[in-house]
Amino acid sequence: MIIKSVVIIAFILIIISLGSALFHLINRKTEEVSEKTVKALTFRITLSILLFIFVFIAVATGIYKPDGLGAKMHMQRLIKTEPSNK
Repeated sequence: MIIKSVVIIAFILIIISLGSALFHLINRKTEEVSEKTVKALTFRITLSILLFIFVFIAVATGIYKPDGLGAKMHMQRLIKTEPSNK
């Protein structure tokens, strides 16, 4: 539950940062606004990379186990390919 909360909060921060960059991009075309746009996009990229690393480590260590459609399809494929011991 904590991992899902962290991921949701990170996604919200990414969307807010993207909205901030869009606002500064559309608002004015001065040097100061351009710098704010670059900072907001840099923050978004950094946060996205950290989120990817966090999720990758959580899945790799077994702290978080995916339970979506892709995981179910993967398990069905593993069951079909296992040799039966008769």
